[in-house]
Amino acid sequence: MEKLKNIAYSVLDLASVREGDTYGQTFQHSIDNAKFVEELGFTRYWLSEHHNMENVASSATSILIGHVAHATHRMRIGSGGIMLPNHTTLSVAEQFGTLEALHPHRIDLGLGRAPGTDPNTAAALRRGDNFMHYNFEAEIKDLQRYFSTSNKESKVRAFPGEGADVPLYILGSSTDSAYLAASLGLPYAFAGHFAPHQFYDAIAIYRANFKPSDALKEPYVMICVNVIAAYSDEEAHYLSMSLYQSFLNIITNRRQAIVAPEHTQLELASHEQKMQLKAMTALTFVGCKSTLTASFGQFLIDSNVQEVIINSGIFDQKAKRKSYQIISDLFK
Repeated sequence: MEKLKNIAYSVLDLASVREGDTYGQTFQHSIDNAKFVEELGFTRYWLSEHHNMENVASSATSILIGHVAHATHRMRIGSGGIMLPNHTTLSVAEQFGTLEALHPHRIDLGLGRAPGTDPNTAAALRRGDNFMHYNFEAEIKDLQRYFSTSNKESKVRAFPGEGADVPLYILGSSTDSAYLAASLGLPYAFAGHFAPHQFYDAIAIYRANFKPSDALKEPYVMICVNVIAAYSDEEAHYLSMSLYQSFLNIITNRRQAIVAPEHTQLELASHEQKMQLKAMTALTFVGCKSTLTASFGQFLIDSNVQEVIINSGIFDQKAKRKSYQIISDLFK
């Protein structure tokens, strides 16, 4: 499909821990995968923020971003995202200002309003639970002020950070975030990999209400989806069992490391759980190159997104990189 050549393609990495791996090995997998997809021409490599989860090692997101940026050379590295309520805007500006100084013109800052964890952990991160009326928009504007050179007369300034070239992206999984991204004139990245339900409504709202800004003149829609590719449909579906088990673990509140396909227990899911799993993974594309061209490719064209971000829950790292290679081929 010729139109796919105009769509940017990127990676979301949750730094998910595989069964049997240490955290150090998990981070090395992130480095190896980032180097690999950079050579394939992927646009950016984003890392998420999660807390109090033994199976997800991306809690210190800015440190991981710096680690991956140091190991790569051209690709943009950033957050998908920083959960802003967990941090002061000054500390975020300083951290990402530092990253930008170390890796000029390569750092992205995706921002979310969710805690990325459970309520008790969120309260511990925030030193209290007084965030019932958290103003995400005001905090984003505060962050923009710290990055701006117009803040030079303020008594509180971000060094490094002031004047840094760090583009902001609004992350969301609902229509609320679509309205906000549109009003601020910022790129909008939708979390379709785990919350696909409101995707089409959200991007329609974003496009209809978009107000041009100094950062962005026209709407820019990014969609994160699950994609697992292999040389045959059968192999791809086999590999996808690890991903589906991870989502089932979320549904059943049983957090554990990613397991190999042969160690999954999907057959034990109840009918209700299977329905929840189907809804949660509605934007998941599995198959060989020709199958993905028909399904995944058509979805990208129909949704008219500017960029797709790939989440892959494949256990075997060689198979994961093979999947990235096949995905890359779709866009060339």
